[in-house]
Amino acid sequence: MSAGEWIAAAAVAVFLLLVILVARPLMKLGRTLDEATIAIRKAHENSDPLFNGANTTLTHVNTQLERVDGITANAQAVSGNVSALTSVFTATLGGPLVKVAAVSYGLSKAIKARRKRKEEREGKHTRSRRGRK
Repeated sequence: MSAGEWIAAAAVAVFLLLVILVARPLMKLGRTLDEATIAIRKAHENSDPLFNGANTTLTHVNTQLERVDGITANAQAVSGNVSALTSVFTATLGGPLVKVAAVSYGLSKAIKARRKRKEEREGKHTRSRRGRK
């Protein structure tokens, strides 16, 4: 064998060694991809009941939200009615009630002031009498 044939045989041997070294990780990668494909299929098969359950739950939630919307609409109507009633009460009775309250407050203050002055006068008379004795 000539030197060129030895070099060619060595190159072939190195090439075979590289193929063997690369083949093992490639085979492991292929098995990993196969396992991933199986896991994806199982997840897809198991997701249908999950999505059906979620769809049912969302349907129930939407039904309850519609009920809440109805209740909220009724509460808004009641609030509007109370507001209108308050406006009517304020317009018809608010002014006179404020006037009556003001008059009663004024009378109360006047009566208290009068009592206080009367008590002060009576207190002066009793003190002056005590001084004479």
